This record gives sequence, C-alpha cells and structure tokens, in this order.
Amino acid sequence: MDAIFAPYPFLRKSTMDDIKNTLKQQIIDALNLQGMKPEEIDDNAPLFGEGLGLDSIDSLELMVLLERNYGIKIEDAREGRKVLNSVQSMADYIQEHSAKNRA
Repeated sequence: MDAIFAPYPFLRKSTMDDIKNTLKQQIIDALNLQGMKPEEIDDNAPLFGEGLGLDSIDSLELMVLLERNYGIKIEDAREGRKVLNSVQSMADYIQEHSAKNRA
C-alpha cells in the first residue's frame, strides 16, 4: 500500500494543520495570488464570492491542484462545490481520501 502514497509521502504523517498550511501555499502559488501570505487565508472562509473572491476559472485550477498534488480527481460538480468551499473543506477531503486509500 505504501507504493500508492509514494508521490504523496507527506500525507502519511501530516497533521490537519500541516495539510491546511501546505494547501494555502499551494493555492497562493497555483492562482498566482501575489502579495498574499498563507496566514491571511482563513481556514473556514469561503474561497468563492465574498471570501477569497475566486471564480469558476480558479475552481478548475484548484481541481488540477488536487489531482496533481494529492492524486484526487473530482468529477461530480456537486461534490466539487462542497470540497472547494474552503481550505478546511479541502483539507478534510484530502485527509479523508488519503485515509481511504491507506485502508
């Protein structure tokens, strides 16, 4: 089973805070949010609309980020809306997905 996680070894022993902090930096990098720091992104703030102000193009970038960095592919739009709601919801999904793959 460890071979499955070879590209994502940090998921094996990461805490939720580690995942969220890494995810925030990945979001900043992927979306080129210049001048923004990870600590400026509230874990529970909405990523779209009044929160971080992301749009539908950004959601595609986030889906690519999840697939590239965590091996997670989201194909259902309703599921995607729930997963991409906030950094916390993304981190929860990453942790849940990685736990299922380890079992």
